[in-house]
Amino acid sequence: MKDYIEERALEIAHYIIESKATVREAAKVFKVSKSTVHKDVSERLPKINPTISDEVKKVLEQNKAERHIRGGRATRIKYKSSGLAD
Repeated sequence: MKDYIEERALEIAHYIIESKATVREAAKVFKVSKSTVHKDVSERLPKINPTISDEVKKVLEQNKAERHIRGGRATRIKYKSSGLAD
């Protein structure tokens, strides 16, 4: 069982690095919860492979910095499709 969890953590890490994915996107692709993805990359991964862990942290920090932009776009799209925006 432990091997499966470590393997999943590495797969999720590689996916996040390659696709610049958010925790939410990775959770959807791997069919696990956001909490599981977060635990895998923030607690388990540093023990398995610290180098990859650092790369994942950089991507997630970038995503966090851009979060407000994605939220604004989503809101604009939502209101445009509902006909409430100009």
